[in-house]
Amino acid sequence: MVLGLGSAKHGTGHWWAQRVTAAALIPLGLWFAISLLGLPVADYSAVRSWLAQPLNSTLMILLIVSVLHHSQLGVQVVVEDYVHDDSLKFMTLTVSRLLHVALAVAAIYALISIALGSAT
Repeated sequence: MVLGLGSAKHGTGHWWAQRVTAAALIPLGLWFAISLLGLPVADYSAVRSWLAQPLNSTLMILLIVSVLHHSQLGVQVVVEDYVHDDSLKFMTLTVSRLLHVALAVAAIYALISIALGSAT
């Protein structure tokens, strides 16, 4: 049995988290697409100045976190449904969580670097 990484009577919380992140992705995705289409040019300086606005950078961080959390929840469901060996399931879920956290940290760091103008 895989403790804490599989089905341990936490299905309702997992189900709600997946629905909440999906619901959050609708307005955040629309905001992102409309905002990028509204930029006069799609070059680095235009995107950097767009991300330098606090509202845009905050919404972008929320988009990153929502996408990656929703992705991690989806991968978890697939692994739990199709990986039957408990040790392989544990290793796969652990690596998946670590990769999703690493991606979130890297994306937020890149966003902050671009927004503050330190990335060139």
